[in-house]
Amino acid sequence: MTQLDPAYAGTWRFDPGHTRIGFNARHAMVTKVRGAFNEVEGTVHIDAEDMSKCSVEMTVKVASVDTRNADRDQHLRTNDFFDAPKYPNIVFRSTRIDQVDENSFIVNGELTIKETTREIAVPLEFTGVETDPFGNLRAGFEGSRRIDRREYGVSWNKALDSGGVLVSERVLLEFEISAIKDAKGGAGAT
Repeated sequence: MTQLDPAYAGTWRFDPGHTRIGFNARHAMVTKVRGAFNEVEGTVHIDAEDMSKCSVEMTVKVASVDTRNADRDQHLRTNDFFDAPKYPNIVFRSTRIDQVDENSFIVNGELTIKETTREIAVPLEFTGVETDPFGNLRAGFEGSRRIDRREYGVSWNKALDSGGVLVSERVLLEFEISAIKDAKGGAGAT
């Protein structure tokens, strides 16, 4: 395992303007519909000396779903899909982070959608750290993970004449994260 740079220790907060938590699913079995959640909050806590103390938490606001189609977005907010009024947030909390290569990690944790919480492992690639023009230390992470939406109570569908379904049951979750190091948080920050 690669030793983490001690300068990375501390709390990093997602930069919502430069972070994309998205998804894509097949529509009518012939094309993909892509979407994202526009309101995202999250933190990454890095302990440079002990990977077992590193953690990730993320919350997305379901009502912020955006597929570039207002009618579809409204349907996704209903009980047919996410039931945004009753379950306003999708939450992920890591339980363990494993480093599998110099810049590759598996983030294991609990994903909660609606009233269902399930274990999930998300492969993430660390894309680098840079100081931006405003003096912020910024880190990037990218990854994706396919899930079966029915396992989370998101099961609405319509049968097609061909025998297929209108919306694929398998959905690809997409993570493009830009996180800024909390200037106030040192190695002991949470």
